[in-house]
Amino acid sequence: MSDSVSGTPASPAQPASSPSSSPATPPLMALNKGSTPRRKRSWWPWVLAVLVLGGAAAFLAGGRTPEVQASSVMQAWPTAQYAQLSASGYVVAQRRASVATNASGRLVELRVREGSVVKAGELLGRLDAASVQAAVRAAQATQRQADAALKQAEAGVRQAQVELGNAEAELQRVLGLQAQNFVSAQAVDAAKRRADAARAAGVSAQAGVAAAQAGQAQAAAQLQVQAVNQANTEIRAPFDGVVLVKNANIGDMITPFSSAAGAQGAVVVMADLSTLEVEADVSEANVGRIKVDQPVEITLDALPGLRFRGSVVRIVPTVDRAKATVMTKIRFEQLDPRVLPEMAAKVSFLSQRPNEADLQPVTAVNPKPVVERDGRKAVLRVKDGGTLELVPVTPGRALGDSLEITGGAVKPGERLVLAPDAKLQAGAKVTVAGR
Repeated sequence: MSDSVSGTPASPAQPASSPSSSPATPPLMALNKGSTPRRKRSWWPWVLAVLVLGGAAAFLAGGRTPEVQASSVMQAWPTAQYAQLSASGYVVAQRRASVATNASGRLVELRVREGSVVKAGELLGRLDAASVQAAVRAAQATQRQADAALKQAEAGVRQAQVELGNAEAELQRVLGLQAQNFVSAQAVDAAKRRADAARAAGVSAQAGVAAAQAGQAQAAAQLQVQAVNQANTEIRAPFDGVVLVKNANIGDMITPFSSAAGAQGAVVVMADLSTLEVEADVSEANVGRIKVDQPVEITLDALPGLRFRGSVVRIVPTVDRAKATVMTKIRFEQLDPRVLPEMAAKVSFLSQRPNEADLQPVTAVNPKPVVERDGRKAVLRVKDGGTLELVPVTPGRALGDSLEITGGAVKPGERLVLAPDAKLQAGAKVTVAGR
Protein backbone atom coordinates (compact mmCIF):
# COMPACT_ATOMS: atom_id res chain seq x y z
CA MET A 1 0.00 0.00 0.00
CA SER A 2 1.05 3.36 -0.43
CA ASP A 3 2.02 5.61 2.49
CA SER A 4 -1.22 7.55 2.28
CA VAL A 5 -3.14 4.50 3.30
CA SER A 6 -1.07 3.55 6.35
CA GLY A 7 -0.60 7.06 8.08
CA THR A 8 -2.62 10.11 8.98
CA PRO A 9 -2.89 12.89 6.59
CA ALA A 10 0.14 15.13 6.73
CA SER A 11 -0.30 18.58 8.44
CA PRO A 12 1.18 21.70 7.02
CA ALA A 13 4.81 22.09 7.71
CA GLN A 14 5.67 24.14 10.98
CA PRO A 15 9.03 25.56 11.79
CA ALA A 16 11.02 23.55 14.30
CA SER A 17 11.57 24.89 17.77
CA SER A 18 14.06 23.95 20.36
CA PRO A 19 13.20 23.60 24.00
CA SER A 20 15.54 26.55 24.92
CA SER A 21 13.91 29.13 22.71
CA SER A 22 11.63 31.74 24.43
CA PRO A 23 8.24 32.66 23.18
CA ALA A 24 7.93 35.71 21.05
CA THR A 25 7.97 39.11 22.92
CA PRO A 26 5.28 41.60 22.12
CA PRO A 27 6.60 44.79 20.51
CA LEU A 28 5.55 47.23 23.42
CA MET A 29 7.24 45.12 26.04
CA ALA A 30 10.26 44.81 23.86
CA LEU A 31 10.51 48.61 23.80
CA ASN A 32 10.18 48.99 27.57
CA LYS A 33 12.63 46.29 28.42
CA GLY A 34 15.82 47.62 30.00
CA SER A 35 14.60 51.33 30.21
CA THR A 36 11.86 53.14 32.33
CA PRO A 37 10.34 56.35 30.91
CA ARG A 38 10.62 59.58 33.20
CA ARG A 39 7.38 60.92 34.58
CA LYS A 40 7.03 64.68 34.24
CA ARG A 41 6.90 66.39 37.69
CA SER A 42 4.31 69.12 38.44
CA TRP A 43 5.20 72.12 40.78
CA TRP A 44 1.74 73.60 40.89
CA PRO A 45 0.62 71.83 44.13
CA TRP A 46 3.65 73.17 45.98
CA VAL A 47 3.16 76.68 44.68
CA LEU A 48 -0.49 76.53 45.65
CA ALA A 49 0.39 75.35 49.20
CA VAL A 50 2.89 78.17 49.66
CA LEU A 51 0.35 80.73 48.52
CA VAL A 52 -2.27 79.35 50.90
CA LEU A 53 0.08 79.35 53.88
CA GLY A 54 1.31 82.83 53.09
CA GLY A 55 -2.21 84.11 52.84
CA ALA A 56 -3.13 82.50 56.14
CA ALA A 57 -0.08 84.00 57.83
CA ALA A 58 -0.89 87.39 56.39
CA PHE A 59 -4.47 87.05 57.57
CA LEU A 60 -3.39 86.07 61.09
CA ALA A 61 -0.79 88.83 61.23
CA GLY A 62 -3.30 91.37 60.12
CA GLY A 63 -5.79 90.26 62.78
CA ARG A 64 -3.34 90.20 65.79
CA THR A 65 -3.96 92.89 68.46
CA PRO A 66 -1.06 95.35 68.93
CA GLU A 67 1.03 95.12 72.11
CA VAL A 68 1.44 98.30 74.17
CA GLN A 69 3.27 99.41 77.30
CA ALA A 70 1.10 100.63 80.16
CA SER A 71 1.54 102.53 83.42
CA SER A 72 -0.78 102.75 86.40
CA VAL A 73 -2.56 105.75 87.83
CA MET A 74 -1.21 106.35 91.36
CA GLN A 75 -1.50 108.53 94.42
CA ALA A 76 1.04 111.27 94.97
CA TRP A 77 1.57 113.97 97.55
CA PRO A 78 2.02 117.65 96.71
CA THR A 79 5.05 117.87 99.01
CA ALA A 80 7.01 116.16 96.25
CA GLN A 81 7.27 119.53 94.49
CA TYR A 82 9.31 120.88 97.42
CA ALA A 83 11.62 117.88 97.78
CA GLN A 84 15.32 118.70 97.51
CA LEU A 85 16.96 115.59 98.94
CA SER A 86 15.94 112.16 100.19
CA ALA A 87 17.45 109.89 102.80
CA SER A 88 16.54 106.73 104.66
CA GLY A 89 16.88 105.71 108.29
CA TYR A 90 15.07 104.31 111.31
CA VAL A 91 12.85 105.54 114.12
CA VAL A 92 14.73 105.49 117.44
CA ALA A 93 14.00 106.57 120.99
CA GLN A 94 16.49 109.08 122.32
CA ARG A 95 15.75 107.94 125.87
CA ARG A 96 16.23 104.20 126.04
CA ALA A 97 17.63 101.98 128.78
CA SER A 98 18.51 98.37 129.45
CA VAL A 99 17.28 98.13 133.02
CA ALA A 100 19.55 95.99 135.19
CA THR A 101 20.67 95.89 138.81
CA ASN A 102 23.97 96.00 140.71
CA ALA A 103 23.00 92.97 142.78
CA SER A 104 23.26 89.31 141.88
CA GLY A 105 20.56 86.81 142.69
CA ARG A 106 17.60 84.83 141.49
CA LEU A 107 14.65 86.69 140.03
CA VAL A 108 11.65 85.95 142.25
CA GLU A 109 9.17 88.55 140.99
CA LEU A 110 8.54 90.22 137.62
CA ARG A 111 5.61 92.61 137.32
CA VAL A 112 5.87 93.73 133.67
CA ARG A 113 5.90 92.31 130.17
CA GLU A 114 6.39 93.64 126.65
CA GLY A 115 4.23 96.70 126.09
CA SER A 116 3.73 97.53 129.78
CA VAL A 117 3.53 101.27 130.44
CA VAL A 118 5.49 102.19 133.57
CA LYS A 119 6.21 105.31 135.59
CA ALA A 120 9.56 106.47 136.94
CA GLY A 121 10.39 104.60 140.15
CA GLU A 122 7.77 101.90 139.60
CA LEU A 123 8.81 98.42 140.77
CA LEU A 124 9.46 96.16 137.79
CA GLY A 125 10.89 93.09 139.49
CA ARG A 126 12.60 91.77 142.60
CA LEU A 127 15.56 89.52 143.35
CA ASP A 128 15.86 87.05 146.20
CA ALA A 129 16.93 89.29 149.13
CA ALA A 130 17.01 86.87 152.09
CA SER A 131 20.74 87.32 152.77
CA VAL A 132 20.53 91.09 152.32
CA GLN A 133 17.60 91.32 154.71
CA ALA A 134 19.58 89.40 157.34
CA ALA A 135 22.46 91.82 156.91
CA VAL A 136 20.03 94.72 157.28
CA ARG A 137 18.74 93.31 160.57
CA ALA A 138 22.28 92.88 161.84
CA ALA A 139 23.12 96.46 160.90
CA GLN A 140 19.99 97.67 162.65
CA ALA A 141 21.01 95.83 165.81
CA THR A 142 24.49 97.36 165.62
CA GLN A 143 22.97 100.78 165.29
CA ARG A 144 20.79 100.22 168.32
CA GLN A 145 23.88 99.24 170.27
CA ALA A 146 25.63 102.37 169.09
CA ASP A 147 22.67 104.47 170.13
CA ALA A 148 22.72 102.90 173.59
CA ALA A 149 26.47 103.45 173.90
CA LEU A 150 26.02 107.09 172.97
CA LYS A 151 23.35 107.55 175.59
CA GLN A 152 25.57 105.90 178.19
CA ALA A 153 28.47 108.14 177.24
CA GLU A 154 26.29 111.20 177.46
CA ALA A 155 25.13 110.07 180.88
CA GLY A 156 28.77 109.70 181.92
CA VAL A 157 29.40 113.27 180.80
CA ARG A 158 26.55 114.54 182.91
CA GLN A 159 27.84 112.58 185.91
CA ALA A 160 31.34 113.93 185.36
CA GLN A 161 29.94 117.47 185.20
CA VAL A 162 28.13 116.97 188.49
CA GLU A 163 31.24 115.55 190.07
CA LEU A 164 33.29 118.44 188.75
CA GLY A 165 30.80 120.93 190.13
CA ASN A 166 30.91 119.32 193.55
CA ALA A 167 34.68 119.16 193.50
CA GLU A 168 35.06 122.82 192.57
CA ALA A 169 32.54 123.87 195.19
CA GLU A 170 34.42 121.84 197.82
CA LEU A 171 37.69 123.43 196.71
CA GLN A 172 36.25 126.92 197.07
CA ARG A 173 34.94 126.11 200.53
CA VAL A 174 38.31 124.69 201.63
CA LEU A 175 40.14 127.68 200.26
CA GLY A 176 37.85 129.96 202.22
CA LEU A 177 38.48 128.03 205.41
CA GLN A 178 42.21 128.13 204.78
CA ALA A 179 42.07 131.88 204.60
CA GLN A 180 40.62 131.83 208.10
CA ASN A 181 43.21 129.24 209.16
CA PHE A 182 40.50 126.71 209.88
CA VAL A 183 41.93 123.88 207.69
CA SER A 184 45.33 122.53 207.04
CA ALA A 185 47.27 122.70 203.81
CA GLN A 186 46.74 118.99 203.34
CA ALA A 187 42.99 119.49 203.19
CA VAL A 188 43.43 122.16 200.54
CA ASP A 189 45.62 119.86 198.48
CA ALA A 190 43.08 117.07 198.72
CA ALA A 191 40.32 119.39 197.51
CA LYS A 192 42.45 120.50 194.59
CA ARG A 193 43.23 116.89 193.63
CA ARG A 194 39.53 116.04 193.73
CA ALA A 195 38.71 118.97 191.47
CA ASP A 196 41.46 118.00 189.01
CA ALA A 197 40.19 114.40 188.95
CA ALA A 198 36.67 115.63 188.26
CA ARG A 199 37.93 117.75 185.39
CA ALA A 200 39.81 114.75 183.93
CA ALA A 201 36.73 112.57 184.30
CA GLY A 202 34.73 115.18 182.42
CA VAL A 203 37.22 115.21 179.58
CA SER A 204 37.18 111.41 179.48
CA ALA A 205 33.40 111.42 179.41
CA GLN A 206 33.42 113.86 176.50
CA ALA A 207 35.82 111.56 174.66
CA GLY A 208 33.48 108.67 175.38
CA VAL A 209 30.63 110.64 173.86
CA ALA A 210 32.69 111.35 170.75
CA ALA A 211 33.57 107.67 170.44
CA ALA A 212 29.94 106.71 170.88
CA GLN A 213 28.91 109.22 168.23
CA ALA A 214 31.50 107.78 165.85
CA GLY A 215 30.21 104.29 166.52
CA GLN A 216 26.69 105.46 165.91
CA ALA A 217 27.70 107.06 162.62
CA GLN A 218 29.49 103.87 161.59
CA ALA A 219 26.46 101.78 162.42
CA ALA A 220 24.23 104.18 160.49
CA ALA A 221 26.56 104.00 157.49
CA GLN A 222 26.58 100.22 157.64
CA LEU A 223 22.82 100.22 157.83
CA GLN A 224 22.70 102.53 154.82
CA VAL A 225 24.98 100.16 152.89
CA GLN A 226 22.69 97.29 153.60
CA ALA A 227 19.68 99.41 152.67
CA VAL A 228 21.34 100.14 149.31
CA ASN A 229 22.01 96.43 148.86
CA GLN A 230 18.37 95.74 149.59
CA ALA A 231 17.30 98.44 147.13
CA ASN A 232 19.51 96.83 144.49
CA THR A 233 17.40 93.70 144.74
CA GLU A 234 14.43 95.79 143.58
CA ILE A 235 14.42 96.62 139.85
CA ARG A 236 12.68 99.96 139.25
CA ALA A 237 11.92 102.04 136.16
CA PRO A 238 14.42 104.87 135.65
CA PHE A 239 11.88 107.04 133.76
CA ASP A 240 8.38 107.04 132.33
CA GLY A 241 8.22 104.74 129.35
CA VAL A 242 7.17 101.46 127.76
CA VAL A 243 8.78 98.04 128.15
CA LEU A 244 10.09 96.96 124.74
CA VAL A 245 11.91 93.70 125.56
CA LYS A 246 11.69 91.26 128.47
CA ASN A 247 15.00 89.43 128.76
CA ALA A 248 14.43 87.36 131.93
CA ASN A 249 11.80 85.25 133.60
CA ILE A 250 11.11 84.30 137.19
CA GLY A 251 13.76 81.87 138.37
CA ASP A 252 16.57 83.20 136.17
CA MET A 253 19.88 84.16 137.74
CA ILE A 254 20.56 87.87 137.34
CA THR A 255 24.18 88.97 137.30
CA PRO A 256 25.09 92.51 136.25
CA PHE A 257 27.33 92.73 133.19
CA SER A 258 27.88 88.98 133.30
CA SER A 259 28.76 86.70 130.42
CA ALA A 260 28.24 83.56 132.47
CA ALA A 261 26.17 80.88 130.82
CA GLY A 262 22.60 80.82 132.06
CA ALA A 263 22.83 84.27 133.66
CA GLN A 264 21.02 87.39 132.52
CA GLY A 265 22.17 91.00 132.65
CA ALA A 266 19.42 93.44 131.71
CA VAL A 267 16.02 92.26 132.89
CA VAL A 268 14.01 94.52 130.55
CA VAL A 269 14.64 97.10 127.85
CA MET A 270 12.42 100.16 127.98
CA ALA A 271 12.13 103.42 126.09
CA ASP A 272 10.42 106.77 126.44
CA LEU A 273 8.22 106.92 123.34
CA SER A 274 7.77 110.66 123.73
CA THR A 275 11.39 111.04 122.56
CA LEU A 276 11.01 109.21 119.23
CA GLU A 277 13.12 110.63 116.42
CA VAL A 278 14.32 109.52 113.00
CA GLU A 279 18.01 108.94 112.45
CA ALA A 280 18.77 109.27 108.74
CA ASP A 281 22.12 108.92 106.98
CA VAL A 282 22.86 111.68 104.48
CA SER A 283 25.72 111.42 102.01
CA GLU A 284 28.56 113.70 102.96
CA ALA A 285 28.42 115.16 99.45
CA ASN A 286 24.90 116.46 100.19
CA VAL A 287 25.26 117.45 103.83
CA GLY A 288 25.73 121.08 102.79
CA ARG A 289 22.16 121.11 101.46
CA ILE A 290 20.56 120.53 104.86
CA LYS A 291 20.44 122.68 107.96
CA VAL A 292 18.98 122.67 111.46
CA ASP A 293 15.21 123.44 111.59
CA GLN A 294 14.83 122.59 107.90
CA PRO A 295 11.32 121.15 107.24
CA VAL A 296 11.10 117.51 106.24
CA GLU A 297 8.44 114.97 105.32
CA ILE A 298 8.64 111.55 106.99
CA THR A 299 7.16 108.37 105.53
CA LEU A 300 7.22 104.97 107.24
CA ASP A 301 7.25 101.64 105.45
CA ALA A 302 4.82 100.30 108.05
CA LEU A 303 2.34 103.18 107.45
CA PRO A 304 2.63 103.94 103.72
CA GLY A 305 -0.58 105.96 103.58
CA LEU A 306 0.56 108.54 106.15
CA ARG A 307 2.87 111.51 105.86
CA PHE A 308 4.41 113.13 108.94
CA ARG A 309 5.82 116.61 109.18
CA GLY A 310 9.09 117.12 110.97
CA SER A 311 12.25 119.17 111.10
CA VAL A 312 15.99 118.68 111.42
CA VAL A 313 16.85 118.92 115.09
CA ARG A 314 20.54 117.92 115.04
CA ILE A 315 23.32 117.15 112.59
CA VAL A 316 25.90 114.89 114.21
CA PRO A 317 29.28 116.61 113.66
CA THR A 318 31.18 113.59 112.38
CA VAL A 319 31.30 111.46 109.25
CA ASP A 320 31.01 107.70 109.13
CA ARG A 321 34.18 106.81 107.27
CA ALA A 322 32.91 103.40 106.17
CA LYS A 323 29.67 104.71 104.64
CA ALA A 324 30.71 108.30 103.88
CA THR A 325 27.53 109.56 105.51
CA VAL A 326 26.52 112.04 108.20
CA MET A 327 23.80 111.15 110.68
CA THR A 328 20.90 113.59 110.84
CA LYS A 329 18.31 113.49 113.60
CA ILE A 330 14.75 114.35 112.61
CA ARG A 331 12.07 115.36 115.11
CA PHE A 332 8.36 114.62 114.61
CA GLU A 333 6.16 117.70 114.85
CA GLN A 334 3.36 115.50 116.17
CA LEU A 335 3.82 111.92 117.35
CA ASP A 336 1.38 109.20 116.38
CA PRO A 337 0.84 106.24 118.74
CA ARG A 338 1.28 103.91 115.77
CA VAL A 339 4.88 105.03 115.32
CA LEU A 340 7.20 102.53 117.02
CA PRO A 341 10.97 102.28 117.54
CA GLU A 342 13.06 100.65 114.81
CA MET A 343 10.51 101.33 112.04
CA ALA A 344 12.14 101.95 108.66
CA ALA A 345 11.68 105.56 107.55
CA LYS A 346 12.28 107.68 104.48
CA VAL A 347 12.90 111.41 104.84
CA SER A 348 12.43 114.10 102.18
CA PHE A 349 14.17 117.38 102.94
CA LEU A 350 11.92 120.19 101.71
CA SER A 351 12.57 123.71 100.51
CA GLN A 352 9.57 125.08 102.43
CA ARG A 353 7.23 123.97 105.18
CA PRO A 354 4.13 122.18 103.78
CA ASN A 355 0.61 123.02 104.86
CA GLU A 356 -2.20 120.62 105.65
CA ALA A 357 -3.40 120.53 102.03
CA ASP A 358 0.06 119.46 100.89
CA LEU A 359 -0.22 116.38 103.08
CA GLN A 360 -3.40 115.15 101.34
CA PRO A 361 -2.90 112.66 98.47
CA VAL A 362 -3.82 113.59 94.90
CA THR A 363 -4.18 111.55 91.70
CA ALA A 364 -1.06 111.51 89.52
CA VAL A 365 0.23 109.75 86.41
CA ASN A 366 3.40 109.32 84.47
CA PRO A 367 3.53 112.30 82.06
CA LYS A 368 4.08 110.04 79.02
CA PRO A 369 0.48 108.72 78.71
CA VAL A 370 -0.87 112.27 78.37
CA VAL A 371 -1.32 113.16 74.67
CA GLU A 372 -3.26 115.74 72.73
CA ARG A 373 -6.30 114.53 70.79
CA ASP A 374 -8.70 116.89 69.08
CA GLY A 375 -7.11 119.88 70.78
CA ARG A 376 -7.50 118.47 74.31
CA LYS A 377 -5.26 116.61 76.70
CA ALA A 378 -6.32 113.01 77.04
CA VAL A 379 -5.15 109.53 77.95
CA LEU A 380 -5.99 106.11 76.54
CA ARG A 381 -7.31 103.96 79.36
CA VAL A 382 -7.10 100.17 79.02
CA LYS A 383 -10.44 98.68 80.03
CA ASP A 384 -11.16 95.09 80.94
CA GLY A 385 -10.68 92.93 77.87
CA GLY A 386 -8.01 95.20 76.41
CA THR A 387 -10.34 97.78 74.83
CA LEU A 388 -9.04 101.35 74.70
CA GLU A 389 -11.06 104.30 75.98
CA LEU A 390 -10.14 107.93 75.32
CA VAL A 391 -10.44 109.91 78.56
CA PRO A 392 -10.00 113.73 78.57
CA VAL A 393 -7.90 114.88 81.53
CA THR A 394 -6.81 118.15 83.10
CA PRO A 395 -3.09 118.17 83.99
CA GLY A 396 -2.05 119.94 87.19
CA ARG A 397 1.22 120.42 89.02
CA ALA A 398 4.42 118.52 88.35
CA LEU A 399 5.08 116.42 91.45
CA GLY A 400 8.61 115.18 91.01
CA ASP A 401 8.50 112.55 88.24
CA SER A 402 4.69 112.49 88.25
CA LEU A 403 1.99 114.77 86.91
CA GLU A 404 -1.09 115.68 88.92
CA ILE A 405 -4.45 114.97 87.27
CA THR A 406 -7.43 116.97 88.55
CA GLY A 407 -11.13 116.47 88.09
CA GLY A 408 -11.34 112.76 88.92
CA ALA A 409 -11.26 111.58 85.32
CA VAL A 410 -9.01 108.67 86.21
CA LYS A 411 -8.57 106.77 89.46
CA PRO A 412 -5.59 105.13 91.15
CA GLY A 413 -4.99 101.61 89.91
CA GLU A 414 -6.28 102.16 86.37
CA ARG A 415 -3.86 101.39 83.53
CA LEU A 416 -3.00 103.90 80.79
CA VAL A 417 -1.20 103.37 77.52
CA LEU A 418 2.35 104.63 77.88
CA ALA A 419 3.32 107.03 75.03
CA PRO A 420 0.45 105.91 72.73
CA ASP A 421 0.94 105.91 68.97
CA ALA A 422 -1.21 108.29 66.93
CA LYS A 423 -2.70 105.23 65.19
CA LEU A 424 -4.22 103.95 68.41
CA GLN A 425 -7.80 105.07 68.72
CA ALA A 426 -10.60 104.58 71.21
CA GLY A 427 -12.34 101.23 70.80
CA ALA A 428 -9.23 99.42 69.54
CA LYS A 429 -8.18 96.23 71.30
CA VAL A 430 -4.63 95.92 72.58
CA THR A 431 -2.48 93.56 74.59
CA VAL A 432 -0.59 95.01 77.55
CA ALA A 433 3.04 93.91 77.59
CA GLY A 434 4.09 91.93 80.62
CA ARG A 435 0.58 90.79 81.55
